[in-house]
Amino acid sequence: MSDEAVASAEAVSGPKSSTVIRDGLWDNNVVLGQMLGMCPVMAVTSSATNGLGMGLATMAVLIVSNALIASLRNWVSDTVRIPIFIALIAGLVTLVDICLNAWLHELYKVLGIYIALIVVNCAVLGRAEAFASRNTVALSALDGLMMGLGFTAALVVMGGIREVLGAGTLFANAHVLLGAHFAFLELKLLPESANTLFMILPPGGFLTLGMLIAGRRRIEAWRERVAAESAGCVPGAHAQ
Repeated sequence: MSDEAVASAEAVSGPKSSTVIRDGLWDNNVVLGQMLGMCPVMAVTSSATNGLGMGLATMAVLIVSNALIASLRNWVSDTVRIPIFIALIAGLVTLVDICLNAWLHELYKVLGIYIALIVVNCAVLGRAEAFASRNTVALSALDGLMMGLGFTAALVVMGGIREVLGAGTLFANAHVLLGAHFAFLELKLLPESANTLFMILPPGGFLTLGMLIAGRRRIEAWRERVAAESAGCVPGAHAQ
């Protein structure tokens, strides 16, 4: 099937589930691919636990907001869709904020104002406008789940790297977020003498993010080279 035929089919039935999954987790990863939501990414990734909590909260908002907006897409006028999307997202974020304050108060105190800032996270509104308003409820919910998982994974990896190098621990205070049964996740990996305070300060966040983005681009370049070689299009071969 030609590329034009595939594009035409997707326009009618929406993108394939596999494409949605790959986009959310890797190709259009919110942090490493689109570089959106940088405020919470920089602020809460001083530990893997904080990154996990923020990622899960954002993922919940993404899933529900995408599903709601997809279900209402034929009822909302184009002239007022953005204000309505923002109002729906703001209401969902308020519910998440209240729930965290009620049941995970210690984590709520750590994440603080960054929970409320999910409302202005470009990734949430962007998925509502670019995807949920144009696709089915099921596909939009899947998109929210995958984008949320990709966002969460990036936050956890960033937080883990910074926490290990900066504090010598991994998933410190995990029991606060996940319950007492998950206390086994709390590891002490490095002695205090090996800690690098720089890594849990803001400059360490920028350094870690830059290294992860560079690593992702190296992987993409390698994948493109392997694909080209397997197709017999080795760079420079035509010049021989």
